[in-house]
Amino acid sequence: MAFKLTQDRSDTCDYPNSYYLASKNRNLDLSPLDGSCRADVCIIGGGYTGLSSALHLAKRGYKVILLEARKVGWGASGRNGGQLGSGHRKDQIELEKSLGLDDAQRLWSLAQDAKALVKALIREYRIECDLKPGIAHPDHKPAYASDTRAYVEHLQRYYQYEQIEYLERDEMATLVGSDNYYGGNIDYGAGHLHPLNYALGLAHAAIQNGATLHEHTVVENYQEGKPNRILTNHGTVETDAIVLACNGYLGRLDKRLSGKIMPINNFIIATEPLSEERVNEINPKDVAIADSRFVVNYYRLSADRRLLFGGGENYRQNFPPDIKTFVCKPMLEIYPQLADTPIEYAWGGTLAVTLNRMPHFGRLGKHNTYFAQGYSGHGVGLSTLAGKLISEAIAGEAENFDLFGKIPTRPFPGGAWLRWPALVLGMSYYALRDRL
Repeated sequence: MAFKLTQDRSDTCDYPNSYYLASKNRNLDLSPLDGSCRADVCIIGGGYTGLSSALHLAKRGYKVILLEARKVGWGASGRNGGQLGSGHRKDQIELEKSLGLDDAQRLWSLAQDAKALVKALIREYRIECDLKPGIAHPDHKPAYASDTRAYVEHLQRYYQYEQIEYLERDEMATLVGSDNYYGGNIDYGAGHLHPLNYALGLAHAAIQNGATLHEHTVVENYQEGKPNRILTNHGTVETDAIVLACNGYLGRLDKRLSGKIMPINNFIIATEPLSEERVNEINPKDVAIADSRFVVNYYRLSADRRLLFGGGENYRQNFPPDIKTFVCKPMLEIYPQLADTPIEYAWGGTLAVTLNRMPHFGRLGKHNTYFAQGYSGHGVGLSTLAGKLISEAIAGEAENFDLFGKIPTRPFPGGAWLRWPALVLGMSYYALRDRL
């Protein structure tokens, strides 16, 4: 069976301009594929999922080839908010109701493993990516406060998770330097990092362990069989197993998967470096923040004391013509004192969400095609974990990978072709609800 790729809407092969590009600390210049070759496993996509898969498979002794259409970390892995969160996009109470207590607890344990894995890889391979502890989750509506308190108590009581605390309104105002919120929680077991430098560090670690990585290599289609054949603009790979690690950039490479995810665009701005006085005013503990809105405002300080603020989404093929103005609006609602602060960078990126906001893992056909996608904004840890679980599954240890595969993932109404109108309508409703 053969599948074809639709090209991404960006026509550049270089990294998009961003603060992360300006502050990256490692250069990798990886050659395109040249001719025909053979691999045990061929990975399509050079984001966290693909890079982690390459690293963990290579450590197990597999001959691994990774193909990236542009640069490793070019997509969401090199442009995101850098937040390494706990748990999943759906909270544990919801998961207990939908999946049962045992599977919900196993998923929590795996999410804890995801955070630990990221931290362990950073230590083992000395990845310099400004890892810092703490994510605050402030409530933007007073009605949410009681639910947040109950959830903190639930995690402490039933999951023995003591690194999370409930904060009253005045405590949250002190923590985030804004009186726009009505309490919330602070999770010191979570963290934040420089996403592009983390991706580049994973790539270097994979190469150190024997994986072969090719950039500027576009997969045009692939054919499942024995062996599988992957056809690119620079040659062909024959392989025993395939890993689809494309996420928001899957396009129509595999129609069996494309209808299960929705690519959406999110945007970030970076201010000039702030004074020590301003930093102590708006974020004295140097934590990341992700608020309770459906269209989340997420923000943190960079290593050189810039405010990196993410806010706003769109669901079209193109980014807004003026990302700076688009994102400044929600930023100034929280921090009006920054109205005269220069914005030095503004960029966007594409991620993939699922209908249930849980990641979508699985296997296709009878010829060893594995996939992981749809992290729904919770991907720094879970996509890194996905690569490790894929390596285990290929090696015959599939229990944890298959647990994620048990989560029901329905296609978007209309499938890959007609999903956009329904999504825009639904997202517009929730965005309106945020404002009410």
